[in-house]
Amino acid sequence: MAEPETRTLDANGATLRYDIRTGADEAPGGEPALLLIGSPMDASGFVTLASFFTDRTVVTYDPRGVGRSTRTDGATRSTPEEHADDVRRVIEALDAGPVDVFASSGGAVNALALVARHGELVRTLVAHEPPAAPVLPDGEAVLAACTDVHTTYLRDGMGPAMAKFIALAGRKGLFPDDWAGEPAPDPASFGLPTEDDGSRDDPLLGQNMTSCTGFRPDADALRAATTRIVVAAGKESAGEFPARAAAEIATALGSELTLFPSHHAGFLGGEFGRHGAPAEFARTLREVLGADG
Repeated sequence: MAEPETRTLDANGATLRYDIRTGADEAPGGEPALLLIGSPMDASGFVTLASFFTDRTVVTYDPRGVGRSTRTDGATRSTPEEHADDVRRVIEALDAGPVDVFASSGGAVNALALVARHGELVRTLVAHEPPAAPVLPDGEAVLAACTDVHTTYLRDGMGPAMAKFIALAGRKGLFPDDWAGEPAPDPASFGLPTEDDGSRDDPLLGQNMTSCTGFRPDADALRAATTRIVVAAGKESAGEFPARAAAEIATALGSELTLFPSHHAGFLGGEFGRHGAPAEFARTLREVLGADG
């Protein structure tokens, strides 16, 4: 796959940067472009996954306020609707017709918001583990836990908040109403800083934490969309909050949950020091996308 070409795009309140990789094995008139999006993960998290799709154009981007995409409005909070509009702008700038989208985590939330409004832009959406708490039977308790992580960040800084986030993300099963009252995990046990450096610009803990997890997908609009929507979760993620939310969304759309190899970040091949099963993950994604042809 060729080296990516980076482009810049102005959006409302942000300057976006996105990368286009032209497949070395791409055939004229072949498959549509494939967007790989996350949130708050930036384009660097999809390098391994992109390498398995040399037969098509692959597009990645940095969400607003993350990596190379800078905010110009000074806002400290982003919403799924804002992110969805940013992705819309990227797709329209490609001027290549409807695209396929693989969206992970918060990116899946944003992609569901996009398709509800602009389904004509997306042929197939694979929404992998969208952390949408309101669809869950224990949604209020999950949202309270997410709010507690955000509040901890504002009060105590990154280390204590990230330790709580790790505990939240890895928890299996229903959340108790008194989650915030449980003993807080020690940041040092995760190799996190215990001292507050005073910064409050973390895109996960600050910008997107409550708005992303508090989003309820519009099931009626999604069912009415022309987009083929595949809701997915990792086999190892069973019982975790984003995987449970994915199952609920699939049911609301009248479809079956599609299982992918590995975990919430199963497509990673060493990015951010994490490993999934990227070859197997890419093979499953190719099969799922090919089912549309």
